[in-house]
Amino acid sequence: MCDCCGRPFASPIAGLSAQPLCRLCRVSFYAFDRARSFAAYNPALAKAVVLLKYEEVLPLGDWFASRLAEILRRTGDVANEWRADVVVPVPLHADRRRERGYNQAELIARPLAARLGIKLEPRLLIRTRPRPSRLVLSRTEHWKSVRGAYAMAGKPKIDNLRILLVDDVLTTGATLDACSRTLKRAGAATVTCLTVGRVRSGLDATGSPRKSQLSTPSKPEGKSRASKV
Repeated sequence: MCDCCGRPFASPIAGLSAQPLCRLCRVSFYAFDRARSFAAYNPALAKAVVLLKYEEVLPLGDWFASRLAEILRRTGDVANEWRADVVVPVPLHADRRRERGYNQAELIARPLAARLGIKLEPRLLIRTRPRPSRLVLSRTEHWKSVRGAYAMAGKPKIDNLRILLVDDVLTTGATLDACSRTLKRAGAATVTCLTVGRVRSGLDATGSPRKSQLSTPSKPEGKSRASKV
């Protein structure tokens, strides 16, 4: 995988260099410093994410958090690159949060922060512009939908803080990039990112993205919200 963004390489040859980087990370395309994911976003993982995202099956949030904590235990001591002062979930727009009643990224970030013994700041970032209503967006539309869509809540003091940004799925990296740019403009020293799933489709042999349609899991129809456990 890419040493910076964690993008899986389609060819093992691409990972043989001393510091394997995908084409985008070789030109410092992303604003975040590093990103890693628990697993490829396959159908089984997508079903689990849907249960957390739309059915509020809370034990999944804790289970995902434990998997992400394991990633940090395996990689976090390398030159202190994964050290963090605060955990921040990627926010939902206020309208979406009111509709859903919770933020699925926060359901992962909260138990993760507790496991790591790090402060959680669920209101540090806000989303100022809602996501388009269509479930399927092209890569270009996805990037446009998040560009400038995040802001700091008030005037928080985050100068030189190391931020651990948490979300459920990494598709193009556009959301994490937009959030990271906002955090760094506000003074964050570093922004490292963890997600549960990582979309693997649409990669060429060097790990660079091809043009593709991106979809998000749809809410299960005909089901009521599962009971909280």
